[in-house]
Amino acid sequence: MRALIQRVSEAAVRVDGAVVGQCGPGLLVLVCAMQGDTPALADKLAAKVAKLRIFRDDAGRMNRSVRDVGASALVISQFTLAADTRTGNRPGFSHAAAPDDARALYERFAEQLGALVPVQTGQFGADMKVSLINDGPVTIWLDTDDWA
Repeated sequence: MRALIQRVSEAAVRVDGAVVGQCGPGLLVLVCAMQGDTPALADKLAAKVAKLRIFRDDAGRMNRSVRDVGASALVISQFTLAADTRTGNRPGFSHAAAPDDARALYERFAEQLGALVPVQTGQFGADMKVSLINDGPVTIWLDTDDWA
């Protein structure tokens, strides 16, 4: 699985003009399931996101997690994180998980993260409009394939 994590002051996602998910200070997590990903990987990624120390401590160092600071997360599915840009100019997405598998893994990730911190979500498969104020800016890329 892949995740792009942004520390935010606030974030929201709209579908057809209506807010379907939002968070105040915390994390915006864009998530993509890849072919071959498993529920165990979704669980491992959720645990990693919850423990990732990217919030400032009293000394101003990134030393606290979203759990430590009592913040929340907005989790949004984004299959374009599977983009293969090695050849040509048009990204390919053939390595993304099939839609039914991707939905199940996305929901599993959100559920597991939600057991650790407050979570709101986007709408899987919808045309979403995401707004955010990146805090820092802090943006972190996680790919479970890198953890082997």
